[in-house]
Amino acid sequence: MRRSPGPRGRRTCRPGSAAGACSGPTELAPLARLHLGSGTLAHVAAPRPQDIWPEEPPPWGAAWRSHWRVAGESLGYVASRPGYTLLAWTVIAVAIALPGSLYLLDANLRRAAGGWAGSAGFSVYFSPQAEPDASAALARRLAAAPEVARVRLITPAEALAELRGRVAGAGSALRGLDADALPATVRATLVADVPEARRQALAARMAAAEGVEEVVVESVWLERLAAVRQLVQRLEWLAAGMFGLGVVLVCSASVRLAVESRLAELRVLALVGASRRYVRRPFLYLGALYGGGGGLLAAMVVAAGLVWLDAPLRRLFESYGATLEVAGFDAGFVGALMASGMALGILGAVFAVRGRLRELAVVS
Repeated sequence: MRRSPGPRGRRTCRPGSAAGACSGPTELAPLARLHLGSGTLAHVAAPRPQDIWPEEPPPWGAAWRSHWRVAGESLGYVASRPGYTLLAWTVIAVAIALPGSLYLLDANLRRAAGGWAGSAGFSVYFSPQAEPDASAALARRLAAAPEVARVRLITPAEALAELRGRVAGAGSALRGLDADALPATVRATLVADVPEARRQALAARMAAAEGVEEVVVESVWLERLAAVRQLVQRLEWLAAGMFGLGVVLVCSASVRLAVESRLAELRVLALVGASRRYVRRPFLYLGALYGGGGGLLAAMVVAAGLVWLDAPLRRLFESYGATLEVAGFDAGFVGALMASGMALGILGAVFAVRGRLRELAVVS
Protein backbone atom coordinates (compact mmCIF):
# COMPACT_ATOMS: atom_id res chain seq x y z
CA MET A 1 0.00 0.00 0.00
CA ARG A 2 1.08 3.51 -0.74
CA ARG A 3 1.22 5.81 2.22
CA SER A 4 -0.97 8.87 1.98
CA PRO A 5 1.20 11.97 1.73
CA GLY A 6 -1.18 13.96 3.90
CA PRO A 7 -2.07 17.56 3.23
CA ARG A 8 -0.04 18.88 0.34
CA GLY A 9 2.36 21.73 1.01
CA ARG A 10 1.78 21.67 4.78
CA ARG A 11 4.53 21.65 7.35
CA THR A 12 4.12 22.09 11.07
CA CYS A 13 6.71 23.98 13.12
CA ARG A 14 6.83 25.19 16.64
CA PRO A 15 7.39 28.93 17.06
CA GLY A 16 11.04 29.68 17.65
CA SER A 17 12.21 26.15 16.63
CA ALA A 18 15.03 25.45 14.22
CA ALA A 19 14.45 24.31 10.64
CA GLY A 20 15.28 20.68 11.44
CA ALA A 21 12.58 20.55 14.12
CA CYS A 22 9.77 21.07 11.60
CA SER A 23 7.70 18.12 10.32
CA GLY A 24 6.01 17.70 6.96
CA PRO A 25 6.97 18.88 3.48
CA THR A 26 8.52 22.28 3.06
CA GLU A 27 6.27 25.14 1.92
CA LEU A 28 7.61 27.82 -0.36
CA ALA A 29 8.35 31.10 1.34
CA PRO A 30 5.66 33.68 0.68
CA LEU A 31 8.25 36.33 -0.17
CA ALA A 32 9.72 34.28 -3.01
CA ARG A 33 7.10 31.88 -4.48
CA LEU A 34 8.06 30.32 -7.82
CA HIS A 35 5.30 29.92 -10.42
CA LEU A 36 6.47 27.13 -12.71
CA GLY A 37 3.88 27.80 -15.39
CA SER A 38 5.01 31.32 -16.19
CA GLY A 39 8.62 30.93 -15.15
CA THR A 40 8.58 34.23 -13.22
CA LEU A 41 9.42 35.01 -9.62
CA ALA A 42 6.61 36.88 -7.88
CA HIS A 43 7.37 38.76 -4.63
CA VAL A 44 4.39 38.71 -2.31
CA ALA A 45 4.59 40.74 0.92
CA ALA A 46 4.22 38.59 3.99
CA PRO A 47 1.81 39.78 6.72
CA ARG A 48 3.65 41.66 9.51
CA PRO A 49 3.36 39.85 12.85
CA GLN A 50 1.71 41.79 15.62
CA ASP A 51 3.69 42.77 18.69
CA ILE A 52 2.96 40.37 21.50
CA TRP A 53 3.72 43.03 24.20
CA PRO A 54 2.74 46.42 22.74
CA GLU A 55 4.46 49.40 24.30
CA GLU A 56 2.11 51.45 26.43
CA PRO A 57 2.69 55.09 27.32
CA PRO A 58 3.77 55.64 30.94
CA PRO A 59 1.11 56.93 33.31
CA TRP A 60 0.93 60.65 34.04
CA GLY A 61 3.47 61.77 36.64
CA ALA A 62 5.55 58.60 36.49
CA ALA A 63 8.75 60.53 35.75
CA TRP A 64 8.19 62.86 38.73
CA ARG A 65 7.46 59.92 41.02
CA SER A 66 10.67 58.26 39.85
CA HIS A 67 12.65 61.42 40.62
CA TRP A 68 11.07 61.70 44.06
CA ARG A 69 11.86 58.07 44.79
CA VAL A 70 15.49 58.42 43.72
CA ALA A 71 15.85 61.64 45.71
CA GLY A 72 14.45 59.92 48.80
CA GLU A 73 16.85 57.02 48.40
CA SER A 74 19.80 59.42 48.04
CA LEU A 75 18.69 61.31 51.14
CA GLY A 76 18.49 58.02 53.03
CA TYR A 77 22.02 57.14 51.91
CA VAL A 78 23.31 60.50 53.20
CA ALA A 79 21.44 60.14 56.51
CA SER A 80 22.74 56.60 57.04
CA ARG A 81 26.33 57.88 57.16
CA PRO A 82 26.18 60.92 59.50
CA GLY A 83 29.88 61.00 60.33
CA TYR A 84 31.13 61.05 56.75
CA THR A 85 28.33 63.35 55.65
CA LEU A 86 29.11 65.91 58.35
CA LEU A 87 32.80 65.78 57.45
CA ALA A 88 32.07 66.36 53.75
CA TRP A 89 29.67 69.21 54.55
CA THR A 90 32.27 70.86 56.80
CA VAL A 91 34.97 70.77 54.13
CA ILE A 92 32.56 72.11 51.50
CA ALA A 93 31.29 74.82 53.89
CA VAL A 94 34.80 76.11 54.59
CA ALA A 95 35.52 76.20 50.85
CA ILE A 96 32.32 78.16 50.08
CA ALA A 97 32.37 80.46 53.14
CA LEU A 98 35.56 82.31 52.18
CA PRO A 99 34.34 83.50 48.73
CA GLY A 100 30.98 84.33 50.33
CA SER A 101 32.69 86.47 53.00
CA LEU A 102 34.69 88.31 50.36
CA TYR A 103 31.47 88.94 48.44
CA LEU A 104 29.90 90.51 51.53
CA LEU A 105 32.98 92.69 52.03
CA ASP A 106 32.81 93.84 48.42
CA ALA A 107 29.08 94.57 48.70
CA ASN A 108 29.58 96.73 51.81
CA LEU A 109 32.54 98.55 50.27
CA ARG A 110 30.42 99.26 47.21
CA ARG A 111 27.66 100.57 49.43
CA ALA A 112 30.12 102.77 51.32
CA ALA A 113 31.54 104.13 48.07
CA GLY A 114 28.05 104.90 46.84
CA GLY A 115 27.23 106.72 50.08
CA TRP A 116 30.41 108.79 49.97
CA ALA A 117 30.29 109.53 46.26
CA GLY A 118 27.85 112.36 46.79
CA SER A 119 30.06 113.97 49.47
CA ALA A 120 33.19 114.11 47.30
CA GLY A 121 34.70 117.57 47.38
CA PHE A 122 37.38 119.51 49.22
CA SER A 123 37.99 121.57 52.33
CA VAL A 124 39.60 125.02 52.22
CA TYR A 125 41.54 126.01 55.36
CA PHE A 126 42.39 129.66 55.93
CA SER A 127 45.37 131.00 57.84
CA PRO A 128 44.71 132.44 61.32
CA GLN A 129 45.81 135.87 60.08
CA ALA A 130 43.29 135.90 57.20
CA GLU A 131 40.56 138.55 57.09
CA PRO A 132 37.14 137.37 58.32
CA ASP A 133 35.52 138.53 55.06
CA ALA A 134 37.90 136.41 52.94
CA SER A 135 36.27 133.12 53.92
CA ALA A 136 32.77 134.47 53.30
CA ALA A 137 33.78 135.79 49.88
CA LEU A 138 35.32 132.49 48.90
CA ALA A 139 32.21 130.66 50.06
CA ARG A 140 30.06 132.83 47.77
CA ARG A 141 32.40 132.13 44.83
CA LEU A 142 32.18 128.40 45.40
CA ALA A 143 28.40 128.49 45.68
CA ALA A 144 28.22 130.12 42.23
CA ALA A 145 30.42 127.45 40.60
CA PRO A 146 28.48 124.84 38.53
CA GLU A 147 30.59 121.99 39.88
CA VAL A 148 29.60 122.66 43.52
CA ALA A 149 26.40 121.24 45.01
CA ARG A 150 26.54 122.95 48.43
CA VAL A 151 28.93 125.01 50.52
CA ARG A 152 29.34 125.24 54.26
CA LEU A 153 31.28 127.99 56.03
CA ILE A 154 32.71 127.04 59.44
CA THR A 155 33.80 129.99 61.54
CA PRO A 156 36.64 129.68 64.10
CA ALA A 157 34.12 129.59 66.99
CA GLU A 158 32.14 126.79 65.29
CA ALA A 159 35.35 124.88 64.60
CA LEU A 160 36.35 125.07 68.27
CA ALA A 161 32.91 123.87 69.41
CA GLU A 162 33.04 120.98 66.96
CA LEU A 163 36.51 120.02 68.20
CA ARG A 164 35.32 119.99 71.82
CA GLY A 165 32.42 117.75 70.88
CA ARG A 166 34.58 115.23 69.05
CA VAL A 167 37.41 114.96 71.57
CA ALA A 168 35.86 113.28 74.61
CA GLY A 169 37.28 114.27 78.00
CA ALA A 170 39.29 117.20 76.60
CA GLY A 171 36.83 119.93 77.49
CA SER A 172 38.93 121.28 80.36
CA ALA A 173 42.08 121.29 78.19
CA LEU A 174 40.36 123.17 75.36
CA ARG A 175 38.54 125.59 77.62
CA GLY A 176 41.49 127.97 77.71
CA LEU A 177 41.69 128.39 73.94
CA ASP A 178 40.48 131.58 72.33
CA ALA A 179 37.62 131.55 69.90
CA ASP A 180 39.97 132.68 67.11
CA ALA A 181 42.60 130.00 67.80
CA LEU A 182 41.36 127.79 64.95
CA PRO A 183 41.19 129.00 61.34
CA ALA A 184 38.00 129.34 59.36
CA THR A 185 37.10 126.53 56.99
CA VAL A 186 35.01 126.27 53.86
CA ARG A 187 33.76 122.81 52.89
CA ALA A 188 32.49 122.34 49.36
CA THR A 189 30.50 119.31 48.17
CA LEU A 190 30.70 118.65 44.45
CA VAL A 191 27.94 117.38 42.22
CA ALA A 192 28.04 113.80 41.02
CA ASP A 193 30.24 112.71 38.11
CA VAL A 194 32.58 115.67 38.12
CA PRO A 195 35.70 114.84 36.05
CA GLU A 196 38.97 114.65 37.92
CA ALA A 197 40.54 117.39 35.75
CA ARG A 198 37.80 119.93 36.58
CA ARG A 199 37.96 118.95 40.24
CA GLN A 200 41.70 119.57 40.40
CA ALA A 201 41.39 122.84 38.45
CA LEU A 202 38.75 124.15 40.87
CA ALA A 203 40.91 123.17 43.86
CA ALA A 204 43.89 124.99 42.31
CA ARG A 205 41.84 128.19 41.90
CA MET A 206 40.74 127.98 45.52
CA ALA A 207 44.33 127.45 46.68
CA ALA A 208 45.36 130.65 44.90
CA ALA A 209 42.71 132.73 46.69
CA GLU A 210 43.67 135.32 49.30
CA GLY A 211 44.19 134.02 52.85
CA VAL A 212 44.01 130.31 51.91
CA GLU A 213 46.62 128.19 53.63
CA GLU A 214 45.70 124.65 52.46
CA VAL A 215 43.19 122.86 50.24
CA VAL A 216 42.47 119.19 50.99
CA VAL A 217 40.82 117.24 48.16
CA GLU A 218 38.62 114.54 49.71
CA SER A 219 38.44 112.43 46.56
CA VAL A 220 41.72 110.78 47.55
CA TRP A 221 39.81 108.61 50.03
CA LEU A 222 37.41 107.52 47.31
CA GLU A 223 40.32 106.58 45.05
CA ARG A 224 41.87 104.52 47.82
CA LEU A 225 38.53 102.87 48.51
CA ALA A 226 38.16 102.01 44.82
CA ALA A 227 41.62 100.43 44.85
CA VAL A 228 40.69 98.35 47.90
CA ARG A 229 37.48 97.26 46.19
CA GLN A 230 39.38 96.17 43.09
CA LEU A 231 41.75 94.12 45.24
CA VAL A 232 38.85 92.49 47.11
CA GLN A 233 37.08 91.62 43.86
CA ARG A 234 40.14 89.91 42.45
CA LEU A 235 40.66 88.00 45.67
CA GLU A 236 37.00 86.99 45.53
CA TRP A 237 37.29 85.55 42.02
CA LEU A 238 40.58 83.83 42.86
CA ALA A 239 39.13 82.23 46.00
CA ALA A 240 35.96 81.23 44.17
CA GLY A 241 37.95 79.46 41.47
CA MET A 242 40.37 77.66 43.78
CA PHE A 243 37.87 76.62 46.45
CA GLY A 244 35.21 75.82 43.84
CA LEU A 245 37.60 73.30 42.34
CA GLY A 246 38.09 71.88 45.83
CA VAL A 247 34.33 71.46 46.26
CA VAL A 248 34.13 69.61 42.93
CA LEU A 249 36.92 67.24 44.00
CA VAL A 250 35.35 66.57 47.42
CA CYS A 251 31.94 65.80 45.91
CA SER A 252 33.55 63.66 43.22
CA ALA A 253 35.38 61.56 45.83
CA SER A 254 32.21 61.18 47.92
CA VAL A 255 30.12 60.06 44.95
CA ARG A 256 32.87 57.69 43.84
CA LEU A 257 32.65 55.91 47.19
CA ALA A 258 28.89 55.58 46.70
CA VAL A 259 29.45 54.06 43.26
CA GLU A 260 31.82 51.48 44.70
CA SER A 261 29.34 50.51 47.42
CA ARG A 262 26.55 49.89 44.86
CA LEU A 263 28.63 48.35 42.11
CA ALA A 264 26.88 44.95 42.05
CA GLU A 265 23.46 46.59 41.89
CA LEU A 266 24.58 48.83 39.03
CA ARG A 267 25.82 45.87 37.01
CA VAL A 268 22.48 44.12 37.45
CA LEU A 269 20.66 47.25 36.27
CA ALA A 270 22.90 47.43 33.23
CA LEU A 271 22.23 43.77 32.40
CA VAL A 272 18.44 44.19 32.48
CA GLY A 273 18.67 47.14 30.09
CA ALA A 274 18.60 50.21 32.36
CA SER A 275 19.52 53.41 30.55
CA ARG A 276 22.60 55.43 31.39
CA ARG A 277 20.50 58.30 32.74
CA TYR A 278 18.66 55.94 35.05
CA VAL A 279 21.92 54.49 36.37
CA ARG A 280 23.53 57.90 36.93
CA ARG A 281 20.49 59.69 38.38
CA PRO A 282 20.91 58.63 42.06
CA PHE A 283 24.51 59.84 42.12
CA LEU A 284 23.60 63.24 40.66
CA TYR A 285 21.08 63.68 43.48
CA LEU A 286 23.78 62.57 45.91
CA GLY A 287 26.18 65.24 44.63
CA ALA A 288 23.44 67.88 44.88
CA LEU A 289 22.74 66.88 48.50
CA TYR A 290 26.42 67.08 49.43
CA GLY A 291 26.88 70.46 47.75
CA GLY A 292 23.59 71.98 48.95
CA GLY A 293 24.19 70.90 52.54
CA GLY A 294 27.70 72.34 52.41
CA GLY A 295 26.32 75.64 51.06
CA LEU A 296 23.77 75.87 53.87
CA LEU A 297 26.46 75.16 56.45
CA ALA A 298 28.65 77.84 54.80
CA ALA A 299 25.86 80.40 55.32
CA MET A 300 25.79 79.43 59.00
CA VAL A 301 29.56 79.89 59.24
CA VAL A 302 29.36 83.36 57.67
CA ALA A 303 26.49 84.32 60.01
CA ALA A 304 28.50 83.15 63.04
CA GLY A 305 31.48 85.22 61.86
CA LEU A 306 29.30 88.33 61.51
CA VAL A 307 27.93 87.87 65.03
CA TRP A 308 31.43 87.43 66.42
CA LEU A 309 32.73 90.58 64.67
CA ASP A 310 29.64 92.68 65.38
CA ALA A 311 30.82 94.30 68.64
CA PRO A 312 34.30 95.49 67.51
CA LEU A 313 32.96 96.67 64.15
CA ARG A 314 30.19 98.61 65.85
CA ARG A 315 32.69 100.36 68.15
CA LEU A 316 34.89 101.20 65.16
CA PHE A 317 32.01 102.72 63.23
CA GLU A 318 30.77 104.67 66.25
CA SER A 319 34.22 106.21 66.70
CA TYR A 320 33.79 107.76 63.22
CA GLY A 321 30.25 108.89 63.95
CA ALA A 322 28.63 106.28 61.73
CA THR A 323 26.29 103.36 62.31
CA LEU A 324 27.04 99.74 61.36
CA GLU A 325 24.63 98.27 58.81
CA VAL A 326 25.86 95.08 57.15
CA ALA A 327 24.37 94.71 53.68
CA GLY A 328 24.17 91.63 51.48
CA PHE A 329 23.41 88.89 54.01
CA ASP A 330 19.80 87.99 53.21
CA ALA A 331 17.74 85.11 51.87
CA GLY A 332 19.11 85.66 48.38
CA PHE A 333 22.68 85.34 49.66
CA VAL A 334 21.89 82.07 51.46
CA GLY A 335 20.10 80.74 48.38
CA ALA A 336 23.07 81.68 46.18
CA LEU A 337 25.45 79.77 48.46
CA MET A 338 23.24 76.67 48.38
CA ALA A 339 22.72 76.89 44.62
CA SER A 340 26.47 77.25 44.04
CA GLY A 341 27.16 74.26 46.25
CA MET A 342 24.54 72.14 44.48
CA ALA A 343 25.90 73.06 41.04
CA LEU A 344 29.47 72.21 42.06
CA GLY A 345 28.27 68.97 43.67
CA ILE A 346 26.42 67.87 40.53
CA LEU A 347 29.49 68.70 38.44
CA GLY A 348 31.68 66.57 40.69
CA ALA A 349 29.14 63.74 40.55
CA VAL A 350 29.09 63.83 36.74
CA PHE A 351 32.87 63.49 36.59
CA ALA A 352 32.94 60.68 39.15
CA VAL A 353 30.08 58.63 37.68
CA ARG A 354 31.11 58.99 34.06
CA GLY A 355 34.71 57.97 34.63
CA ARG A 356 34.17 55.19 37.15
CA LEU A 357 31.25 53.44 35.46
CA ARG A 358 33.04 53.51 32.14
CA GLU A 359 36.13 51.95 33.72
CA LEU A 360 34.05 49.15 35.21
CA ALA A 361 32.12 48.62 31.95
CA VAL A 362 28.77 49.28 33.61
CA VAL A 363 27.77 51.80 30.96
CA SER A 364 29.27 52.49 27.57
